[in-house]
Amino acid sequence: MDVIQPIISTLHDILSMFQSGGIIVYILTIIGLYGLFLAIEKILYLRQASKVDLSEIMIIVNESMAHGGSLEALRAIGNYKTPNSRIISEALKIGYRSKSEVEDNMEQVFIVEMSKMMNGLSTIQTIIEVAPLIGLIGTVIGMWYTFKELGVNSDMTLMANGIYIAIITTIFGLAVAIILLPLYTYIKSKIETQLDNIEIAKKMSNWRYAEMKVWIESDKEEVIAALQESPGIIRVKEIDDGQANLKIDIKPNMLEKGIKTIIRERSDTSSRIVESKLKQ
Repeated sequence: MDVIQPIISTLHDILSMFQSGGIIVYILTIIGLYGLFLAIEKILYLRQASKVDLSEIMIIVNESMAHGGSLEALRAIGNYKTPNSRIISEALKIGYRSKSEVEDNMEQVFIVEMSKMMNGLSTIQTIIEVAPLIGLIGTVIGMWYTFKELGVNSDMTLMANGIYIAIITTIFGLAVAIILLPLYTYIKSKIETQLDNIEIAKKMSNWRYAEMKVWIESDKEEVIAALQESPGIIRVKEIDDGQANLKIDIKPNMLEKGIKTIIRERSDTSSRIVESKLKQ
């Protein structure tokens, strides 16, 4: 009973403040709750985005690469719906696509992820800046009401009521800003951390060397000649391991076209990339 009574008293005081503050307090409450909703939503999203550490993803990629190549690595990190995993997934497609295509796709992923992270942040900042000003409007209204009553009637009770309104609106305006400001700062720091991690992921997935095994149905000499003429292809040799008949050594950062694109431009033969292993 001793605990419940102060709670009831506090709730009664808050309700009284709402009733006395009028429309300004209602406006501040609405925008404050909206800002709080956005902040909580953004924090939950960023926590989910940073749930899996970048180093953990790279360990999975390297282990998968050793066993099954880039296709296995793509499958392994496909379940991680994080900005870093999406960036690395695009980088793993080098060889299947040209260097420029991969870089364009990585940039598009970066823009999309950045947009998701930044969405709503400016709204929270605006609420933090505007809330005290709205409270100040309530202060001015309260003081105006006070002086108006003083001009008609010198009753101290009426004057105190106007000052009370001014104080309430000021308190609510400052309270909204004070509650949201640390949340905004925290969100901004988490976004900066995520953007730094994305940049690191882009650098870590800058593969310097690749080995590919390819199966082609026919026109082997034509395909080999086309591959040898292409920038980024270091060496092409025939093999016979049951699933592939060509082995290609590549410098991915110099590749202007994907392997399948190069083959398709020179020959109508069907082709299949059997294995692709990337190295730093």
